[in-house]
Amino acid sequence: MAAPTTEKNPLQVAVVGAGPSGFYAAEALIKSDCPVQVDVIERLPAPYGLVRNGVAPDHPKLKQAIGVYDKIAHNPEFRYIGNVTVGRDLDAEELRQTHHAVIYTCGAETDRKLGIPGEHLPGSHTATELVGWYNGHPDYRDRVFDFSHETAVIIGQGNVAADAARILAKSVDELKNTDIAEHALAALAESRIREIHVVGRRGPAQVKFTSKELREFLAIENCSARVAAEELALNPQSQSEIEDKAGAMGKKNYAILRQFADADAGVAKPRTCRFTFLKSPLRLEGGARLARVVLEHNRLEGEPFRQSARATGATSALACGLLFRSIGYRGVPIAGVPFDDRSGTFPNRAGRVTEGKDGGVVPGVYTAGWIKRGPSGIIGTNRACAVETVKALLEDAAALRAHAKPHAKPGAARLLEILDERGVEHVDYARWKEIDAAEIARGALKQKPREKFTRVGEMLAATH
Repeated sequence: MAAPTTEKNPLQVAVVGAGPSGFYAAEALIKSDCPVQVDVIERLPAPYGLVRNGVAPDHPKLKQAIGVYDKIAHNPEFRYIGNVTVGRDLDAEELRQTHHAVIYTCGAETDRKLGIPGEHLPGSHTATELVGWYNGHPDYRDRVFDFSHETAVIIGQGNVAADAARILAKSVDELKNTDIAEHALAALAESRIREIHVVGRRGPAQVKFTSKELREFLAIENCSARVAAEELALNPQSQSEIEDKAGAMGKKNYAILRQFADADAGVAKPRTCRFTFLKSPLRLEGGARLARVVLEHNRLEGEPFRQSARATGATSALACGLLFRSIGYRGVPIAGVPFDDRSGTFPNRAGRVTEGKDGGVVPGVYTAGWIKRGPSGIIGTNRACAVETVKALLEDAAALRAHAKPHAKPGAARLLEILDERGVEHVDYARWKEIDAAEIARGALKQKPREKFTRVGEMLAATH
């Protein structure tokens, strides 16, 4: 029989990923009646995941969640272990040996592909690359985007596509006092982009922007938002959607799109952002680099709220030198953890990771966030998701301890020994706060909230 969980013998839980889901999982564990020690492992020195590296620099209010995460991190039951990659510096089995349970909250780190000819032509990129680049993510620091072309195309009509379009559309003056990375600001200052096309495969009633994101295009100083009036024609099913209570967001978005169509075309601004619907990329063409995208025209079929896009056979070509796909994210596998390649997630039931055709539960292995449910929801959605997973873990706590060998797991004590033996430089939360203070100080010199370090080596050098 396992020894009971006590303050001196806590349940040792490793959380892999220090984004919103990781922090919310830690919070739920710490607030439970079960004595716990939570070790949050992050592959970068800096925590906070997409709140730091995904939220657009001109949306500072969305980064206020960092204050909540900072409070969670100051609990004595919380330990941060940054600059450590599971699958490289540590393996999944080692975590199972050092901890009673492991929660994977590592997000969806790559983009879905279009799967069309020419997708890999120079000039064709993922939205993730652009977002990471302007946010100073070390993985994307050295990406190069050719802004010398006048036309850019964004495939997708969700909030990430809106962020990408907005950053391309704004002037340097509108961005210079945000926390946008300095290298991105310098490159965008030289941009010759004049036309931005945001392309969606379904109709104007089905766009996935939040209304707040869409409305922001009306306030951009140097860019006009436009929609051709004929593109706003709705089929009966789409009309039903925006008239239904369940379609309230679609109704708001449609009203904003009507404003784009009704805007005074005589008001000249240096840039134009055009929203177009019922089109899917068929192929990308060009010689040494991207020159045009061929779009296949669609029609909608199906019942209200279940309509899908079907090709009509008609096509059109749009000349462009730059294209970003923003059609969704997917997770990446970690050796030793079951992975569903179709959905790009860790298979699970209410957060308990499963494996095999029979879907048997893997003892002690859990998941939360996008790697659990796919890329959906907003930042706050991850709290309920993490709470569900932690509830399942706590229900299993007695069994986890009973089957653990030894019952009292060493947790971070052994984990840090392993890292030291391998020469892996790891960052605790105090060291992160030193990096944080240095970034803020760098930003103050430029009247910015912060100037991020964009290379891991720079972060580590900022604190010793």
